[in-house]
Order: sequence, then structure tokens, then C-alpha cells
Amino acid sequence: MQRFLSLAVLFAVLLIPVAGFGASKYVVLGFEGPIGPVSDRYISNGLDEADKLGADFVLLKLDTPGGLDDAMRSIVKKIMASEIPVVGYVYPVGARAASAGVFIMLATHVSAMAPGTNMGAAHPVNLGGQQPDSVMMGKIENDAVAFIVSIAEARGRDVEWAERAVRESVSASSSQALDLGLIDYVASSPGELIEMLDGHKVEMPEGEVVLETTNAEEIEIGLRWFEKLLRVLSNPNLIYVLMMIGIYGVIAWVQNPGSIFPGVIGLISLIFAFYGLQVLPINYAGLALIGLSVLLFILEVKITSYGMLTVGGVVSLILGTLLMFQFTPKAFGISWPFILIVAGVMIGLVVLIIVLAVRTHTRKPTTGQKGMVDQVGEARSDLSPEGSVYVRGEYWTGVSADPAIKIKKGDKVKVVEMDGMVLKVRKVP
Repeated sequence: MQRFLSLAVLFAVLLIPVAGFGASKYVVLGFEGPIGPVSDRYISNGLDEADKLGADFVLLKLDTPGGLDDAMRSIVKKIMASEIPVVGYVYPVGARAASAGVFIMLATHVSAMAPGTNMGAAHPVNLGGQQPDSVMMGKIENDAVAFIVSIAEARGRDVEWAERAVRESVSASSSQALDLGLIDYVASSPGELIEMLDGHKVEMPEGEVVLETTNAEEIEIGLRWFEKLLRVLSNPNLIYVLMMIGIYGVIAWVQNPGSIFPGVIGLISLIFAFYGLQVLPINYAGLALIGLSVLLFILEVKITSYGMLTVGGVVSLILGTLLMFQFTPKAFGISWPFILIVAGVMIGLVVLIIVLAVRTHTRKPTTGQKGMVDQVGEARSDLSPEGSVYVRGEYWTGVSADPAIKIKKGDKVKVVEMDGMVLKVRKVP
């Protein structure tokens, strides 16, 4: 009997690590902000990492106002092709899944929303990289409708509402979305959602999968350093500032080759600016207008145009900025106040350069023969008619400009002319 009990205890001890080894685990991805290359890279890499870790499912927390069409489609395709279930969750309270976020939420295998959140308003705006006319806009809208309907049909969601979200920009709160069957749960926190998911059945290509979330291990994957860097650099306002710093830094370097610091700062700024520009749909005509404005500002310093070149440069700078970011969604747009501030700074710099240039040209010479005129010195000997004078720390041969006036040693004298190395001076009363 004692031997039997010992074997039973040993067997129970051996079973403990086996049971722990079989515990489920899930990966948490959280993204807040516009849908773009950063979110595409982050979510795609996160799904791949979850697959490598052997996670049972992925919890995608989302809060977005929308974003770029290409990035949204890439994320949707990645979720639709995922071999592990993806749970979409609009979180925290006050968050939204608007525009491109609707497509992503409908594509997830299981979806949920926190109270006080909303989802909808998916009408396309300037997708496709050009300003669309009514015919082109109709094609873009129909394409978006077909895409969202196919997603809703694949996931068993309300197809009619999905179509209205694109055509009429309708939106739904968390409770309305639950009633319409757009989501599966309304949960106030991720912990509450995980409890609700226990036992949820998900249809996957290889068959039905039952989620087991009790005591599941959580693995959170955040943005990597280069994704954070790209997220910062994808801000058009920052790109604009970096571009201006880069252009003027390089110009200062070219005009003054000895000034290495402006050139280094300018080149680094331009590299980061172009790195950010590559992830946004920009109009290169606008970029050319900005380059033209810089050229006009430089010519204003070299040519007397009475301010006309400066006016042209300011107009070109503002128009170029508006055109360059014309096709970016509102979430990636550049603000008018920011444009005016940068334009004001550029005008101030140009005016300062002009003032300094004018002051340089009108300033009285301080070197050479002209620089000696009106200098005050002292006679170190009697000038009869010539003698020694001490001016600007040097001894010169001095001649009285008025022979009738005697200049004696120690008298203050003023230079009126310089003839070779001889100074003509006049006695100072």
C-alpha cells in the first residue's frame, strides 16, 4: 500500500510540468494612430512573430481615424491569410475604428469593442494618388464597396451595413455594432474580453478552433525602434521642417565651404526628410515648387528686385506645400497654421539676410586707404611741413593739409587723405 501511494505521488509530480507546458498563450498587438506603412509593418511583423511563438491567437487593440488605402489592404490580406485567429478590439474607451479601421475590424476572426467606442465612416477619399473626378470617384467607391462586402461575407458580418459604411459613411456605437452582428463582444477591458473568449469557436481554413483563455499566457509585442522612428518621420509637419532645414543648411554650406556644421546638419535633415517622404503619397510638382521658392529667396539676395522675388518665393513655398501633401488623407495632412509659421520664418530669414547685405554695402570701410580717412591720431613731432604721427597704433609720415596752421608735437590730428604711405592730416581743435 505504501509503495502504491509513493508511485501515485511521483506520477502526480511528473504531470505538473506537462500540464503547465500545454497552457495556451496569446500575443497582444496595440496600435494607435493613422493606418500607414508603420501600422502595416508592425501588424504584419507581429502576426509573423505570433506564428513563430506558437500563439493560440492574437489580440489586436486598435484606435485609428483611418489612413492609407494601400496599407489597409495589406493589413487585411495579412489577417485574412493568418493561420491563427486574430481578435480585433477597439480600445480604450473613446477610441474608434474609422475609415480604413472598419475594413481591418471586419477582417478579424473575432471582433469586440469597448463601451464608448465607435466604428464606421469608411467612404474613400482621394485613394489612388490623383485628384479624382466624379467618374473616377465612382470607380474608387465601387471598388471599396466590393472589397468590404467580400470581407463581411467571409466573416459572416452584416453586408448591408458594410456597404452603407462606404457609400453613406454610416457609423455605429459599440452597442449598435453588437446588435447588428458586426462584433461579437462588448468588453470594458482586455482582461474582461479574454474571459469572454474562453470557449469561443472560430472557423479556420484547417477546421474549427476553440479558444482556451483560462490562465493563458500573455505576450505583448510593441513597436520596434525603427518602427517608432518611421512613425515619427511619417508626420508631414516634421518632414516639412526637416526639408527646410536641410535645403538651407546645404545652401549655407555651398556658399561658405568652410562652415561644415550647417552642411552636416542639412544633409542629415534631408536624409530623414526623404526617408519620411517615401512612405507618403506626395505630389512631386509641389516638391519642385518648394525648390523654386528656395531659388527665388537666394536670387533676392543677389539681385535687386525690390521684394518681388521674395513675394514669388513665398507664394511658391505655400502652393508647393499644399500641392505636395494634396493626396494624403486628413490624418496625414499638414496644417495651415504650420505652413504660415514656416513661411513667416522663411520671410524673416530672407529679410534678415537682405538687411545684413545692405548694411555691409553701406558700411564705412575700415581697411585700406579709405579706412584711414577720418581716423584720429597724435603728432609725435612738429609737422614743418612733415613729421611723425601716430594713428591706429602705428607711426606714419604725416603732412599738414593746411600749411598755414602749425601742428606741434602732442597735438591731436585727423586724417583727411592718404597719399601712398603719407597721411595728410588736419589739427583737431
